[in-house]
Amino acid sequence: MTKRAYKYRFYPTPEQAHNLACTFGCCRFVYNWGLSTSKVSYFQHGVKMNHNSLSQALTALKKEEGTAWLSEVSSVPYSVSLWISSGRVPYRKGVSQVV
Repeated sequence: MTKRAYKYRFYPTPEQAHNLACTFGCCRFVYNWGLSTSKVSYFQHGVKMNHNSLSQALTALKKEEGTAWLSEVSSVPYSVSLWISSGRVPYRKGVSQVV
């Protein structure tokens, strides 16, 4: 079996670059928010938040006025960020286990 590597490079249009930046920003925000929410819940209330409770809280967060911008991008990329921040790291088993 021969291993091969390919390098790809793309040159996004300004609109695509903006969409990518928004998506990456949302992923970063959701990861940090999920991690912070889990820590506060555990250390202040002694309750561990699982992925389902974080997902419900994120849905409520997206409906708030100050974070309505989360609904502008697809929810798929930042749902993976939420999985990782909730401690359920699916990549240990491989990406095929996630989907």
